Amino acid sequence: MTENISAGPPATDAHQPIDAYVGDPAVRAEWDNRYTDRERLWSGRPNGALVAEVAGLTPGRVLDVGCGEGADAVWLARRGWDVTALEVSGVALERAAGHARDAGVTVRWVHATLTDAPLPPASFDLVSAQYPALLRTPDAAAERALLAAVAVGGVLLLVHHAGMEDRQPDESGFDPADYVWPATVTALFDDDWVVEVDEQRPRVAPDGGAGAHHTDDLVLRARRLR
Repeated sequence: MTENISAGPPATDAHQPIDAYVGDPAVRAEWDNRYTDRERLWSGRPNGALVAEVAGLTPGRVLDVGCGEGADAVWLARRGWDVTALEVSGVALERAAGHARDAGVTVRWVHATLTDAPLPPASFDLVSAQYPALLRTPDAAAERALLAAVAVGGVLLLVHHAGMEDRQPDESGFDPADYVWPATVTALFDDDWVVEVDEQRPRVAPDGGAGAHHTDDLVLRARRLR
């Protein structure tokens, strides 16, 4: 983690994350292994749904949940957003920090799981979670953490692969019931939230990178009213 983001503005050099992980070590190890296996896991380009949904928003403070190798974070920073990027994999964060340094942009890096991250509550104008692998718990901790981070008047943008939530558990150990999906988030909405987009649409996929075979997205965009 580059800094404790609740302490104030970013340091002058916020490119390089400090290895101070907060969260389950097993989760970090799993994702570090995935990134280590490939020189580049993702395409290096911003996600299409993010580009489309952010087009009409005024830049402010944004939380990029599961930033991976940093393509979305760098893209947002280039467009004037004040970016905080969260990731469990230290390998991914090192790559993301290098991309930000090469692009000449500043990003706050948070090396933590979402539910353990020291994030200031209700302080982000945009919380973006693009295809996140967030584990479900009986108390809906991850879903509540997403909602809690959004400032009044701010937007939650959650994008996932369509059809995945309905799959049967497979031999790899993947069980959709273990993960957060847009429907599990909307189930928590009350009168403080208004849904602006909740739909399935063809995916605008960057060339190359893991997940390129998925053709449709579930896109949820909701605004916090109070």
